Amino acid sequence: MNKQTRNLVLALVAAVGFGAMVPPAAMAQAVKSIRGADVAEQELQVGNYKPIPDQAPIERDYVQQPPLIPHKVEGYEVTINFNKCMDCHAWSRYKESGATKVSLTHFKDRDGGELSNISPRRYFCMQCHVPQTDAKPLVGNKFQRAEGLR
Repeated sequence: MNKQTRNLVLALVAAVGFGAMVPPAAMAQAVKSIRGADVAEQELQVGNYKPIPDQAPIERDYVQQPPLIPHKVEGYEVTINFNKCMDCHAWSRYKESGATKVSLTHFKDRDGGELSNISPRRYFCMQCHVPQTDAKPLVGNKFQRAEGLR
C-alpha cells in the first residue's frame, strides 16, 4: 500500500471513530417543515389511505400531467427485465385488454428520435404515474385546474 492510500485509510478510520464517540442526541436536530411546524407533532401516517377501486381515471388538472392509474398496482413487478404494466398497455395488447395504450411520447429518446421500443427513461411507469387514492391534501390550497382543461 502506498503512503497516500495508507494516509487516506487512516483518516477515514479516525473520522469514523470520532463520529462514533459523539452521542446520537447531540447530532439529532428537530425536523421542521417549510411552514415551520414540527413534523413530529403532525399526525402524518404514511399509507393511511385506501386505493380507489378500479374506475375511470380521474381527470387531469394541468397540461402534460401524467394520467393517474385507475386500478390497484400492489404486487406489480416492474424491473429491468419485466414490466407488468405492458401485459395490458403495450400496443400489441391494449385492444384485447381494454386498457389505454402507451403514449407515443414514451417511444422517443432524449433527443426526440423515434425508438422501436419504450424509451428506458419511460420504462418504469410508476416514476410518473401513481394510483388513484382517497388521500386528502396535507396542506390547504386554492389550486385551480388549468384553464384549457375546464
